[in-house]
Amino acid sequence: MSTHTELPYGAWPSPITAEALVVGAASPGEVRVDGADVWWSESRPAEGGREQLVRRTSDGSRVDVLPDGVSARTRAHEYGGGAWAVRGGVLVYADWADQRLYRLDPGASAAVPVTPEPGVAHGLRYADAEIVPAGVWGDRAWIVAVRESHEPDAVAAHGEAVNEIVALPLDGAAADAPELVRVLVTGPDFVSSPVVAPDGSALAWTQWDHPAMPWDATELVVARVDQADPETGAPGPTLTGAEVMAGGPGESVLQPTWAPDGALWFASDRRGGWWNLHRVGAGGQVEVVAPVDGEIGGPQWRFGMRWFAFLADGRVACALESDGLYDLAVVDPSRPEQPPQALVTGLTWVDQVAAGPESGADIVVIGAGPAEEAEPLGISLPHAHVEVDPDAEADDADDDSTGPLDPTEEREGGGHALLERLRPARESIVTPDWFAIPEPIAFPSAGGRTAYGILYRPRHPEVRAPEGTLPPLLVTIHGGPTAMTRAVLTLQIQYWTTRGFAVVDVNYGGSTGYGRPYRELLTNAWGVVDVQDCDAAARHLADAGIVDAGRMAIRGGSAGGFTTLAALAFGETFSAGANHFGVADLAALARDTHKFESRYLDGLVGPYPEAADRYKELSPINHTDDISCPLAVFQGLEDAVVPPSQSEMIVEAVRAKGLPYVYLTFEGEQHGFRKAENIIRCREAELWFYGQVFGFTPADAIEPPPGGGF
Repeated sequence: MSTHTELPYGAWPSPITAEALVVGAASPGEVRVDGADVWWSESRPAEGGREQLVRRTSDGSRVDVLPDGVSARTRAHEYGGGAWAVRGGVLVYADWADQRLYRLDPGASAAVPVTPEPGVAHGLRYADAEIVPAGVWGDRAWIVAVRESHEPDAVAAHGEAVNEIVALPLDGAAADAPELVRVLVTGPDFVSSPVVAPDGSALAWTQWDHPAMPWDATELVVARVDQADPETGAPGPTLTGAEVMAGGPGESVLQPTWAPDGALWFASDRRGGWWNLHRVGAGGQVEVVAPVDGEIGGPQWRFGMRWFAFLADGRVACALESDGLYDLAVVDPSRPEQPPQALVTGLTWVDQVAAGPESGADIVVIGAGPAEEAEPLGISLPHAHVEVDPDAEADDADDDSTGPLDPTEEREGGGHALLERLRPARESIVTPDWFAIPEPIAFPSAGGRTAYGILYRPRHPEVRAPEGTLPPLLVTIHGGPTAMTRAVLTLQIQYWTTRGFAVVDVNYGGSTGYGRPYRELLTNAWGVVDVQDCDAAARHLADAGIVDAGRMAIRGGSAGGFTTLAALAFGETFSAGANHFGVADLAALARDTHKFESRYLDGLVGPYPEAADRYKELSPINHTDDISCPLAVFQGLEDAVVPPSQSEMIVEAVRAKGLPYVYLTFEGEQHGFRKAENIIRCREAELWFYGQVFGFTPADAIEPPPGGGF
């Protein structure tokens, strides 16, 4: 006899409360190894979403590095990343409060500024810093970094912010003497990833110009470093002889990295549209290393992204993505024709790859799996060489079978790796039998295309739904739109599945991880292909009898919010939608957004204003008469990526039409919510909203959010 309590889907009680999503949560961001120490950043909702830096020593002890209230976070490109660097125990970081770079010495109680004070608040922003020790470029230690200037003179001269690569003394002399800041690279619309050769003789970086995004077309440039100004003789770095080594139209180059032997490596999608490893030979020729129909790279939304690193034994460790799943893999540079060897780790997502031989681990990553949240991990790799058949065929990517991932399954590859958590896991809220295990799915979509997603079924060890009923479905849309979802444990999804929802996270056409042709399906088709694939995912699950076709909602943030609104305006599949800081008016976005994305829509929609009619046609704000179901909208009031005016326009249109709606705004939040109280309020309001629409009473006690029409 079953001991399960019977309750309707959606009304199941769950210990994964909205508070549980943030209590003890500290999402890891970037990882760096400095000698025997491992450093990482983590976002802490309970501390207002600030980015703290943690240092773990070889004996396993951990210490918070930044003083109370300080957040290592940059506004460069608005999405940030690459806000800190460490070498020899010396930390350089961008302070969120004023965006200046600061130096914190070992044992020091206070940091000192090393960059000049800007003329206007947040006028000078820095990212991708690298510390060049004394003796490399003369007697002084230096910092090389990307600088984004929003100073009035720079903006007036160029019509937008100015991005450059600069060098400045590590000792802080430039804080009061701006003339000591040397501009090394200027001219391109964007620059990223400056890296100094081991002997200091060269600098490599990537650059690109409007209207390209970094996943469209970038260039890899190398220049010789002279240690004195050729005109004045003043000591310090100066670049000469800049040469484009790779990249250009139709090629995305990422993460230039100098190998220990002085060779320059990078990731490029020049081989068949897949980001693969490449290196520059002695004669300047470019060679692909370990070719594979998979991705070693991704969309560079942030600075500081790392997909590969060099091991002490000469091999290269890399994050390899195939069919939406990640492996940690190793590459033997002496066998460049052999594909990467995937290791058995139990991980399905790998990020921030860093070598760490002195730390007690061969490599350090941020990793997660079907039953493991993202954590900084130390990994010891097998060192025996494993032969891999280069002619072995990959699994059929069009296989539409479903089934939960087995975290213990051994995928074919190069042996077992040993994993060590570098910090304690947060206290478990539930036992594993509560967790919905991600199921990768493939399904047919418009025009005979195959699209992809991750399915999570409702799961509760103590409750079941009445016989003959099916669960409501939440179709979740990732942001970007040039991005992807991950098949890993996240309490944000388990919040829904433990209450009786099915969730499908869709990797619609235009997502990354499936090669350039799939990534480019959104070219001039944003609001079309993504909507088609989300509709197809929902219909596929409804036709299979997995979800209730009459209770399907769509939800997404940022670009996913646009797809949410477009699906409601241009389709009839969904009976509710939740828009988190999404785009309602494409033309308004083209006119009013930040530099990094200011020409992004040229590729997704068309150049503006030349394609103004297309913008009008695809903008949900112009089709509110076609929206006929309830809508919830959530918006940060300091969002510079999707301004609040976007949400206000769609809410006013829905309100005027008399549709049920929820509208919640949050002071002090930018693009994505970081403060614990706001994350809690947002999630509970969305659950309350679905209860009103789908006819169930949540087990949680929730204060009704502002809105109307119910």
